[in-house]
This record gives sequence, C-alpha cells and structure tokens, in this order.
Amino acid sequence: MGTVFKRRENWVIEYKKLNGKIKRESVGKAGVVTKTMAREVLRHREQQIKLGKYEMIDAQIPTVQEYSKEYLDYQENVKQIRSIVRTKACVRHLLRFFGDKRLSDVTAVDIDVYKQTRLSEGVKQNTVARELVVIRNLFYHAESRNKFFGKNPVRQSGIPTVNDKKERVLTTEEERRLLDACPKYLKDAIQLALNTGMRTGEILGLRWDWIDFNENLITLPQTNTKNQEMRKVPVNQLIRKILLERKLLSGGSDFVFPSEESRTGHIYWLNRSFKRACRLADIEGLRFHDFRHTAATRLVESGIPLHAVAKLLGHSTVKITERYSHPEESVRKGTDILGKYSSVTDKSTDLSIDENM
Repeated sequence: MGTVFKRRENWVIEYKKLNGKIKRESVGKAGVVTKTMAREVLRHREQQIKLGKYEMIDAQIPTVQEYSKEYLDYQENVKQIRSIVRTKACVRHLLRFFGDKRLSDVTAVDIDVYKQTRLSEGVKQNTVARELVVIRNLFYHAESRNKFFGKNPVRQSGIPTVNDKKERVLTTEEERRLLDACPKYLKDAIQLALNTGMRTGEILGLRWDWIDFNENLITLPQTNTKNQEMRKVPVNQLIRKILLERKLLSGGSDFVFPSEESRTGHIYWLNRSFKRACRLADIEGLRFHDFRHTAATRLVESGIPLHAVAKLLGHSTVKITERYSHPEESVRKGTDILGKYSSVTDKSTDLSIDENM
C-alpha cells in the first residue's frame, strides 16, 4: 500500500513497483493540490501496477517531452496550421508540468492540478481552456498512433466552458483616433481588417501571390483559414491602394507584412504596438479581433444580407453571423411595416391619453 506525504511545499506519493523498487513522485504544490487529489494519483499508479501495465509504460510509452516533438512537427509541416506559434506556446506550458512524465502517467487529476495551478498564476480561464484544447489534441494524436493506452486525461478532466464572446464595435470617432496613433504597418493591418473582415492570422500571413490586382481579389488558401476552406475576399479601392503601396516597400518579401528579423517570415504578433496605439488613442477594452466584429456589424446595419456577410467572413453557417444583427430593432421595424399594410387605421392613435382615465 502506497503512502501520501508532504515534502517541503509539495504532496508526494510513494509506491512499490513490480520489481520491488520504491518510487516517489511529486504530485504538486500543497494549497493548489489537495491530499485527496494526491491519493487519487496514487490509486491510479497502483491500479496500473496491479494490471501489469506500469512496466510496459517504462519500456514503450514515450514521455510527453519526447512525443511533443512529433506532435508539433505534424501540426506545423503536415497539417500546416496557422496557429502553430500559439500551439507551441501551449505545449511549452504542458512540458513545464509533465515533460518528464510518460503519456500514460498523466491522469485526469494531473490535468485538474494543471488547471488550478495556471489559474493561481493569474492566467485567465479562457486562456487555460484554449491551452487544454491543444493538450487534449496532443493526447488524441498520440492515441491514434497507439503511443499509449488508456483514456485521454483532458477529456476525463474536462475543459471549462468559457463564455467570452465579447463583441466590441469600434465607433467612427474611435477609428479616427486609433489610426492617427498607429505606425504605418499597424494602420494598414487595421484597415485591412475593417475593410475585409479577415482574421488576424489571415492578414499577417497574407502573401503577394494570393492577391490578384487585375480582379481586385484576395484568395485565401485552405491552409490559411480557420475552417480550412479556400475563401475569396474582394478588395475595395482603399485596400487596393494600401496593398500597392506595401508592394513597393516589400523589398522582395513574399509576405504583405514581412518580419523585420527574417526576410522569409512574416509578423506574428501585434499585441505590443496595438496596446500602445490604444493607449495613445484613449481607447479601452478593444481587441484586434473586434475589427472583424466591427466590419460585420457595419455590413449588417447597412442592409447586406446575412448569407453574404457569412461568405465574406468565412463563417461555416449563417447562425454564427446572426449575432451581428440586432433582432430587437428588426422586430420594431417589422411591426412598423405591418402597420403600413393594415387595412384599418385607427386615426385616434395620435391623440394624447388622459392619464386620469
């Protein structure tokens, strides 16, 4: 029978392997990890040993550190995901917690500890949820290649539901102040977002060979869109002018927004310069993604059909686009229209009502 004890600030479990050797394993920091959680990890280890699986783990199952290299290589070079930088950042956090553990050693309780520790570090819940999606996909990938046995620990632990659909719409006055506060490259990126509804990654990863100046059209390949479907984005005269100016200054780069560090790469992040511009423009609570919301809202309010807006934004269904419409206002207009069709009009409706009646 194994034991659970506290060493310095950490809970530690101790158990005996099939070969008789004593194994000690730190579970996590006391205060973040409870003794009950540590006992659950111990129970899982003893169950593995009883089933004769622990020795197989030591012999055949890769560590999280080892398998993460294979997973990231697949994501970057086979799937060619746009969010590879963010995925690598999430995996780095995973390795900090479980890098030396074998895949089958990571339990649902370990994932619970991961959640609580990240939150105690001041990380927002929606950030933790997105990290867990990456970790869950890593384990699904390993499972599909028979790299470990058992169940996906993230699926067992669960990913917290996050309701972070904040829809901030930029006013025309805020837009003017913000653009005045931006350096040229940031101003161009913002205007692209406001005039095309493209996502941040789609804009920063934009290549010159995807732009047809004769047809005034951007063709985004499936490797550069969120839903992995090719999308065509029309270019208006303002964006055409901006793109032609950037073409002259591109210095032969393949990208519209080339990286200053590498001629073969592009800008990946705008956070620092964007926050500074917002501060100078005295604008609070704005994210770069809100320009996409702003573009969609302006189109809907101008009477552009939802299906057309959905096609421009690359939404898989019109239902996603519906949140940019204003149903209360639509209902009000609808009743006004019905009033015009009424065959009987009560002329007394314009009379004032006696409040004493």
